[in-house]
Amino acid sequence: MTKRDWLQRSTVAVMLSTSLLMFAEGGHAAAAQTVDSQSSAKAAEVVKIAKTLIGKDYKYGAEGPSSFGSAGLATYIFKQAGIQVDDTIAELYKALDKVSSAKEGDLVFFSSNGSGAPSFMGIYIGDDQYIYSSQGEDAVVLKTFSDYSKKLVGIRRVLPEDTGTTNPGEGESSSAIADKVIAAGKKYLGTPYEYGSTRSNKKTMDCSEFTKWAYLDGANIDMGNGGARSQANYVKSHGSYTTDISKLKKGDLVFFMSYKGYKQSDYKNIDVPKQSITHVGIYMGDDKLLHTFSKESGGVKITDFKGTHWEYRFIMGGRPY
Repeated sequence: MTKRDWLQRSTVAVMLSTSLLMFAEGGHAAAAQTVDSQSSAKAAEVVKIAKTLIGKDYKYGAEGPSSFGSAGLATYIFKQAGIQVDDTIAELYKALDKVSSAKEGDLVFFSSNGSGAPSFMGIYIGDDQYIYSSQGEDAVVLKTFSDYSKKLVGIRRVLPEDTGTTNPGEGESSSAIADKVIAAGKKYLGTPYEYGSTRSNKKTMDCSEFTKWAYLDGANIDMGNGGARSQANYVKSHGSYTTDISKLKKGDLVFFMSYKGYKQSDYKNIDVPKQSITHVGIYMGDDKLLHTFSKESGGVKITDFKGTHWEYRFIMGGRPY
């Protein structure tokens, strides 16, 4: 091989390597842009729905469609956008992810003196504006957000953050990812249960902290620090889900309504889509669940699924990727 031939081949090799690298990086960028666009589109939908309700009547505790309470306005708007959230100010403030600055679709919470528990709330729609159902004005109104800065006590995010960790194990099969998540979850077997655990350590866990760590450790997917409802929203925004229990797959997050009894008849005639999500676990396949739900049960454990109240409480399941 002449020196000239060697230089030509080396140049081609470098160009090919560079092209492949750019292609790979472009693929990751495209995937990230897809996730970003999905969240942005959902936020835009929430804002659009909120704007159509300006001028509707205020009514304490009402959840629409013609009148709204403070929390009821948010519940209605997100439901119209296909997202289930809690139906009281206190529950929304506690369950959702805390953020320091508002963006479109965030919930903003206020009190009369700017401290303590929130007494009213609204939805931030961008451009320093938010919409809320005002008892004083007896209507759903549009307000300037910065005018209420002294009354602001917190901001909560319904739509999950795009963390950049939603593409686990490039090239890995879903089955392989599920196995890793389950293996990571099993490491926490016996970890004591604590409702509302802090997420700052792994000494105790509630149901959603357990699933958070199982997915973060096993698949490098960070669903944030929110509760079961927040994780359900994350699944809807970033992955795929089903309401058909027969279509659950190993490794799926499984979401449940509140306990109403151990018999199937206790759940007869319940309108499932209207039920609030109160619990989450991981489906292991073979009719088994990996989850944690009470101190008395011994913390993180494996339980039967089919033929138990867990089956009757099922709302939806899916994976966050």
